[in-house]
Amino acid sequence: MSTFDKREEAFENKFAHDEELRFKAQARRDKLLALWAAAKLGRTDAAAEAYVNEVLVADLEEPGGEDVFRKIRRDFDAAGVGLSDHQIRRKMEELMATAMGEVKISG
Repeated sequence: MSTFDKREEAFENKFAHDEELRFKAQARRDKLLALWAAAKLGRTDAAAEAYVNEVLVADLEEPGGEDVFRKIRRDFDAAGVGLSDHQIRRKMEELMATAMGEVKISG
């Protein structure tokens, strides 16, 4: 195997590893976000866990986090939770940073 082939393989392996970490971090972020949203909605214990599952199912609608954002936005609107789109998106960003740190540490 030439040096170029080894470098190419190493790059491909790093890319695959990074994508796996990103996927795990997004899943972790969605769970943390769902727990945060459940608390804002006044849900605790089993109701909070059920809400986490609802949010995780919503995440299967499309790639990325827009489906999760829309689910939480709809639920907040229906419950009269007065948070703006910006506040929800900012929380998503904060929790993604937290999740990335957790995934890299435990990864």
